[in-house]
Amino acid sequence: MFSIIRRIDRMDDIKEYKILRLNGQKNRGDTDIIVVEYPFTIFINDEEFVTLLCSPKSLKYLAIGFLHSEGVINKKEDIASISIDKYNGHAYVYTKDKGILARKLYGKRTITTGCGKGTIFYNVMDSFKSKSIEGNISVKKENIIKLVSIFNKKSELFANTGGVHSCALCQEDKIILFEEDIGRHNALDKILGRALLDDIDLKDKMILTSGRISSEILIKVAKRQIPVLISRSAPTSLAIDIARELNITLIGFARGKKMNIYSNFPSLIS
Repeated sequence: MFSIIRRIDRMDDIKEYKILRLNGQKNRGDTDIIVVEYPFTIFINDEEFVTLLCSPKSLKYLAIGFLHSEGVINKKEDIASISIDKYNGHAYVYTKDKGILARKLYGKRTITTGCGKGTIFYNVMDSFKSKSIEGNISVKKENIIKLVSIFNKKSELFANTGGVHSCALCQEDKIILFEEDIGRHNALDKILGRALLDDIDLKDKMILTSGRISSEILIKVAKRQIPVLISRSAPTSLAIDIARELNITLIGFARGKKMNIYSNFPSLIS
């Protein structure tokens, strides 16, 4: 006998498999919803650049957000065109400056803690060259509690599969953009890519994520001058050090009415 599974709209994000479910001494045939892992290769000016393992949704935003996070493009005007071949898992990005790729990768090395094949082309000490966040925004504890509650309810793909990370762009007590992906890096890049294309000012916004806050995640946020980063999970020591260096409010373990504030304490009010 098969269980009734709540349907979700984005069927290309999931597959359904027949499984054998064990519970103590009992077992039964059942079905389970599994999140799709999708190889996505980005080509820049017809040269293969990188393959990301991701969820097959918001692929244009992922490509743009990733390239911007890695410094390959600095603004949306750097892009001449972009097309997505979802059937083959390809993004074709053409830049106005045809020599941009070789210059951006010169002398770089890869450092990553990984998650959905997170691939970061930077020397981690470059983070300290990022521009410090100027000015603060008021962050109310009550707003964070409300945002986390809304965030949890929006995580439908996670509720169905348990296999993705979620990320949101927030302002005060509202979620403006929301994305899910098998990789926490990818989920954030989807948010940042859409914000770039939609000309959203990020200097008075917050990022809320379900995943661990590593230095890579912190640096992606810092490069976009986002003053507040919140997670349901833990930060790493380097993420805390960079957040304190760059005047970013870093909040971890935001669950229910509890949270830990790791940097920029005066920005949190009440």
